[in-house]
Amino acid sequence: MSRHPRAGLPALGSDLVPVPNLITAYFTLHPDPADAAQLVSFGTSGHRGSAFALSFNEDHIAAIAQAICDHRSEQGIAGPLYLGSDTHALSAPAWATAVCVLAANGVRVTVDAEFDSGLGHTPTPAVSLAILLHNRGRAVDDPGRADGIVITPSHNPPRDGGFKYNPPNGGPADAAITTDIQDRANAYLAAGLAGVRTMPLRSAMAASTTGVINFRQTYVDELASVVDMDAIRGAHLSIAADPLGGASVDYWPLISDQYGIAIDIVHPQVDPTWAFMTLDWDGQIRMDCSSPDAMASLIAGRGSYDIATGNDADSDRHGIVTRDGLMNPNHYLAASIDYLFRHRTAWPASSGIGKTVVSSSMIDRVARSLGRPLMEVPVGFKWFVDGLLDSSLAFGGEESAGASFLRRDGSVWTTDKDGIIAALLASEMLAVTGISPSQRYRQLTEEFGDPVYARIDAPASREQKVRLGRLSPADVQATELGGQPITAVLTAAPGNGAPIGGLKVTTDDGWFAARPSGTEDVYKIYAESFRDAAHLAQIQAEAQALVDTAINAG
Repeated sequence: MSRHPRAGLPALGSDLVPVPNLITAYFTLHPDPADAAQLVSFGTSGHRGSAFALSFNEDHIAAIAQAICDHRSEQGIAGPLYLGSDTHALSAPAWATAVCVLAANGVRVTVDAEFDSGLGHTPTPAVSLAILLHNRGRAVDDPGRADGIVITPSHNPPRDGGFKYNPPNGGPADAAITTDIQDRANAYLAAGLAGVRTMPLRSAMAASTTGVINFRQTYVDELASVVDMDAIRGAHLSIAADPLGGASVDYWPLISDQYGIAIDIVHPQVDPTWAFMTLDWDGQIRMDCSSPDAMASLIAGRGSYDIATGNDADSDRHGIVTRDGLMNPNHYLAASIDYLFRHRTAWPASSGIGKTVVSSSMIDRVARSLGRPLMEVPVGFKWFVDGLLDSSLAFGGEESAGASFLRRDGSVWTTDKDGIIAALLASEMLAVTGISPSQRYRQLTEEFGDPVYARIDAPASREQKVRLGRLSPADVQATELGGQPITAVLTAAPGNGAPIGGLKVTTDDGWFAARPSGTEDVYKIYAESFRDAAHLAQIQAEAQALVDTAINAG
């Protein structure tokens, strides 16, 4: 991946998306149902696209919203649907389109009570929490169950929009649900939206089925049940929070006021162009709080704070900056797991740890030291939902800086990623232990080894990517990797047996995982070595040769 010459530098006027043109494209351009690139496509985080590319337009959102109404009806879900949205330019018009369709279908759509005041941006975890609070104690077939929609493309650039559905379990929808919604929506597109019910926005907002909730106050009121806010307040730390212009922008001031914790809010403005951002590695404006380039300004000021944190646009990801700099997400996951399981004494003794197949093996070593079971699953937070819901998992985390964990009493908090509690936890860790998360991670490396981790891309055609996704362990003939015997060849996750959509090969001191890209003609190679950078490079080179041989055979 080549680095852009202005990566990490402030955005210029030429980098900014023309918001009026983008909104006009949303309402006036119509996708061609015969073009696969213009159809609804639900990935691991819902449907994403841009109005300019005819992949996120009013037709798409009307079709998806109607498909969700149909799905709810079939599943007997008649409770409230909690509707949230982030600060992307396309989120507000998509929110309006969705409200019009939901209301026309008689859905009890529940929107943010503060929307009209400009404070109605809603983080993904706030929607998940609202769903779970409503559904607490309800049977799985109770028609009064709630579900939700979050309109967000997460950390994607300002020209993009996104739309994701959370069923009554509060977490990301599984493949069976997203495929059903996707297929129904594309059928509506093919039919020219025939069968899609809608009404004017004024009528939709005035409908008896349209209700309100104060997402922000509800979420902040519950925070002390999951993070030790008293410890943070008592430590008098110097804390900064950067919402990166996203949905948590009005949550952090309320957290500061309600819990009496001094927090400097960095970049408190909402700007759909994100003109205040520094460019990401590829020259794009991207609200990726785990990227050193996107977080350059916060990193530059790290000497002024004990803990500084960032969140992406829908606040389901976290970035942790200590006086040592921005933590690698894998490092923070390992340090968080170590801290939580040593300090949450009310957590069930049998609760385990969830990680994805491309997350660091440092987590495996920490889990063994804690005597806790480890559940390794394919990429996607949806795999952690059931475990968090029944507390068989106390923590679920992804290498891409997404995590959630149980309340302090061992009950479920959210079943979707929560970047706000992950950010607050960094301050709790420092307040309680006297050492920062990055210092604790260095201690872990002294005990378990100091791994080197990286992701690279390798070229692959569409046909080769399909073959990669269908590989079996028998397709791998190699017996060594990085000079060590191969200990496992996996095409299914060891934690739940689900296909990983690629390949993972492990040794005692290293591993790699290869997965096809969903958007580019490449496959991704994630690799880690517990020796050194030279050993990692050897693993990466051998991994590419091994995968190329496998996907070119036959």
